[in-house]
Amino acid sequence: RYLARAEELTATDTEDSSLNYGVVVDCGSSGSRVFVYFWPPHNGNPHDLLDIRQMRDRSSRPVVKKIKPGECCPCPSPSPPPGTDGAGWLTVPSPPGISVTAAAPEQATPYLRPLLRFAAAHVPPRKHKETPLYILCTAGMRLLPERQQAAILEDLVINVPLEFDFLFSKSHAEVISGKQEGVYAWIGINFVLGRFDHEDEEDAVVTVALGDQGKPLVRKRTVGILDMGGASLQIAYEVPDSGAISSQQQQDEAAKSLLAEFNLGCDVQHTGHLYRVYVNTFLGFGGNFARQRYEEHVLNQTYVHNRLHNQQTGLSPKMPFLDPCLPVGLEDTVVRGGQTLYIRGRGDWQACAKLLQPLLTGSNGSHVSLVETYKAPIDFSNSEFYGFSEFFYCTEDVLRLGGQYSAPSFTSAAQEYCSQRWEVLTQRFRGGLYSAHADQHRLKYQCFKSAWMYQVLHEGFQFPVDYPSLRTAQLVYDREVQWTLGAILYKTRFLPLRDLRQESIRQAHPSWLRLSFVYNHYLFFACILVVALAIVLYLLRLRRIHRRQLRSAQHTLLWLDKVVVPLGQGSMP
Repeated sequence: RYLARAEELTATDTEDSSLNYGVVVDCGSSGSRVFVYFWPPHNGNPHDLLDIRQMRDRSSRPVVKKIKPGECCPCPSPSPPPGTDGAGWLTVPSPPGISVTAAAPEQATPYLRPLLRFAAAHVPPRKHKETPLYILCTAGMRLLPERQQAAILEDLVINVPLEFDFLFSKSHAEVISGKQEGVYAWIGINFVLGRFDHEDEEDAVVTVALGDQGKPLVRKRTVGILDMGGASLQIAYEVPDSGAISSQQQQDEAAKSLLAEFNLGCDVQHTGHLYRVYVNTFLGFGGNFARQRYEEHVLNQTYVHNRLHNQQTGLSPKMPFLDPCLPVGLEDTVVRGGQTLYIRGRGDWQACAKLLQPLLTGSNGSHVSLVETYKAPIDFSNSEFYGFSEFFYCTEDVLRLGGQYSAPSFTSAAQEYCSQRWEVLTQRFRGGLYSAHADQHRLKYQCFKSAWMYQVLHEGFQFPVDYPSLRTAQLVYDREVQWTLGAILYKTRFLPLRDLRQESIRQAHPSWLRLSFVYNHYLFFACILVVALAIVLYLLRLRRIHRRQLRSAQHTLLWLDKVVVPLGQGSMP
């Protein structure tokens, strides 16, 4: 297993004609990226998935390219409207995704042209016509009206095949839902971890209820994923027992929006790779957005408190609001709708966590409740989770506790950090005591984000404080895993059938020749026997006819002797 992973880090042998290739374009809200993947021929076992890996160039670097913020695409215009320069180039605002072409959908293909040219330069030309291309759009496109989405996709479907020979059709360009994106991320992580390889019995297993499709199946346990970005929070995990969804109402809700059931195997009749995954995305529960919601909550509560008690808290730097979620002594201001709140950190992690509880329930009415939203039951005694993005940054960048998560250790380190004065923290930062990825923004909001992460995990998702199987990570086996890997695994799941058919034909052909030779050999002798028998029968028939003719001749002669001789005697004198 580990040798195979080491081989994934070497340059891809493009001279190997047996390799297959695939291209996935991720049209995200913050830019677009292209990923090139490759895989050898299927091993012939219908229970195994394709061994898809990310392509690497001659320098062993991953073949991936991103259209960065600030790059632009040609968008001719009679006059330079807002957002363009005088040359008629559409300057890409933030976010610089493909959605910037909504007003001019004919620019969708030019927008992606650099990415597609990059992919075409790395895939061997002889393989272009059989290399599938998938253009998958996410959050940025989901925000556009359906009419504009359709116009952009139509431009891609019509014009991309005119310039590139990739295997590309209408079904290969789509706007995927948050649920699909979560499923693809879950597939990618579990594939890299080897959780779809059911032959290895060393790892933990689970019993999967298949319902009407067969008896329960025992297979390797998959991992769940937790991902907290700046604006949203996402969770995805397998639900092995369909009976865990108790009421019919829960079943209906989960089946329609929160549960994804799919078969990763190439044969739908085989249930070894049939998975039932709970996926949910919570907008507004990311680390940065949660801080904004918290500041609005504090500002509103403080102004209400001041009116009721005739106080001036937070209205001037001399009487600031003491924020338990900022380090001791750190001064800041919050400005909302013409109102300004002066705050000063007091570094009380426990008080901060308590203040954040209303944000979990969506009490302001603008967000769903993380506590009340339906979540499929988790068997905490037999499960495993990986935490990405903010879960890793919160534990590693400053606290240096990334990896195996321990709630008591994390709580203790977070409390110690929050209680330090801001001057001490900045001095430690300049001294290089924190991760190279840590910056001033991380130092400032680490106290808040660590409390928010803790509340989300243990109050929102109800993870036990002593849960031993959560690992926070940025890389899996020293590489970043993208949801695009899960997407191409899912999209190409039926391709092994082609290899299996070709292999069965190749195997059957020599045996058919051998069998046909044996059969022809016996048939030849059988024909000779039939011909010989026919000749014998024909000769016997001729012999019988000859004997019959001889008897007839003898009878004729005897009759002549009796009749003709007496007549001669009677005519004499």
